[in-house]
Amino acid sequence: MISISNSLSELERYHQDRAVVLDCYIAAIKNLAQYTIDLSPEITDRHRTHLGALATELSSGTREALEDSRATLRGLLREYRDRAVQYLSGLRDELSARAKALEEIMSCLAQADGDHETRLRAALHTLRSIPPGGGDPSPVIRAAVDAIEQSVDQMRKQYQFTESQFQMEIRMLHKRIDVLESSAALDSLTQLYNRQDMEQRIREARPRYCLLLVKVTGFRRAEVQFRPEVATELAAAFSKRLKNTLPPDTVIGRWSREEFIAILQLRKPEVMAIAKRIGEQLGGAYSCLLNGKAVRATIALSVAVVEATEETAPNVLNHVAAFLNGA
Repeated sequence: MISISNSLSELERYHQDRAVVLDCYIAAIKNLAQYTIDLSPEITDRHRTHLGALATELSSGTREALEDSRATLRGLLREYRDRAVQYLSGLRDELSARAKALEEIMSCLAQADGDHETRLRAALHTLRSIPPGGGDPSPVIRAAVDAIEQSVDQMRKQYQFTESQFQMEIRMLHKRIDVLESSAALDSLTQLYNRQDMEQRIREARPRYCLLLVKVTGFRRAEVQFRPEVATELAAAFSKRLKNTLPPDTVIGRWSREEFIAILQLRKPEVMAIAKRIGEQLGGAYSCLLNGKAVRATIALSVAVVEATEETAPNVLNHVAAFLNGA
């Protein structure tokens, strides 16, 4: 009887401890939502809503809810961090652009207006020097000269202000063009070079390099099974892992939706070792977010290496096509 009583007491303490831990866990998630730094309403409100929903789900106390919460909470925090970094980067760029524009405006207002201003002021000086009957310039002429001089100053300021506005608009247009050109060269989802740019780099590359070819199966399935945004997040997550696995100076491109290619200035045995590591470590399940909840999307990989020694670019591209079309 004593042992049974002790066991029941220990079991009761265990349940009490579990309840306290669960309450602390839920309170921590609620505190994360409450003290989330306010960015834009779109980012902050979404984050708080998803954290609140997670806390509500955990109140059931089921083992399944607790296990799922680990991936969900990590995904929510990662998503908020990425959005916050992007938001703050945009603010810094905007602040820098406006500060530069203000400096240009002030600089233009402080500078002279050119040769025509010099000529006008010389003419005004001549008018001032005309003596009416040998005495001082008449009050009427002096007043006219002062009015003309004030008008010249106002025109100069207005012209310089207008010029600075044009300069600011031109600079913003150049920045927009740079962004569009960069977007054209890089895949918008994965920040990798596109197929056209990779083909050009292969044509320009010197012999004795290796191509790492990766064909992914699972992006389309994730889109059908879940939603397009899950497939987008899955592609971005895989691309990030791929870049982290390859040497820092590797040129990486997204050949097609589920095909990736990398140019490595390494010997074939070294690239083969990297290919093996990618095949073993980058496939499998990825945790993605769907309406604030973690879902698991799975991908499978086919990896190959093409060595380019003395072969021409067309032959190399044929090898690439043969693998990607047949894998």
